[in-house]
Amino acid sequence: MTMFGLNWLFCALSFVASSVMRGEEGRAEPPDQPELLERASRADPTALTILYDQYVDKIYSYVYHRVGQAQLAEDLTGQVFMRMLEAIRSGRGWRTSFSGWLYRIAHNLVIDHYRRRQRATFVELDEAPPLPTSEADPFQAVQARLDNERLRSALTKLTEEQAQVITLRFLEDLSIAEAAEIMNKTEGAIKALQYRAVLALRRFMQP
Repeated sequence: MTMFGLNWLFCALSFVASSVMRGEEGRAEPPDQPELLERASRADPTALTILYDQYVDKIYSYVYHRVGQAQLAEDLTGQVFMRMLEAIRSGRGWRTSFSGWLYRIAHNLVIDHYRRRQRATFVELDEAPPLPTSEADPFQAVQARLDNERLRSALTKLTEEQAQVITLRFLEDLSIAEAAEIMNKTEGAIKALQYRAVLALRRFMQP
């Protein structure tokens, strides 16, 4: 179990006693999404655990693409869900989109991390993932590694918003609407930002 998995386990268990006191019963089938979110807003431990399972890999992937280090991404992902719990418990949960709200927590944590370090870079190349293990085409494996590092290096040269929209749209494969919700912009603004970001990324990735 990862560090953030352990953190989540202990936090989720802390809600069990209060849930039992409210007389809530477990369910054989998972609730649908609106009901799940409604129960999560009341700090229901089962609903929170289901949401964690639904989003932990997505949030980890987003954070990893922003910081480029697996251990750091795990630690920050754990903090995302800790903040989620604290916000729900204090009545400061999401208003419209849970997904957008959770990604904004992750985004703010990444920004806070780099502000503390007082540096603008978003990726460290010495922590890039290992080479693919396929032996069928070793040249292709090396080329994939080089392309990956070139992309990560280019991302560090974009503006904060450009790097975020590239990460959300192309590395996380989110829709224009989802990116707009997370970044608190209109869909038209996201399209314009994406266009400028792609042009800048292409320029920085040229050999």
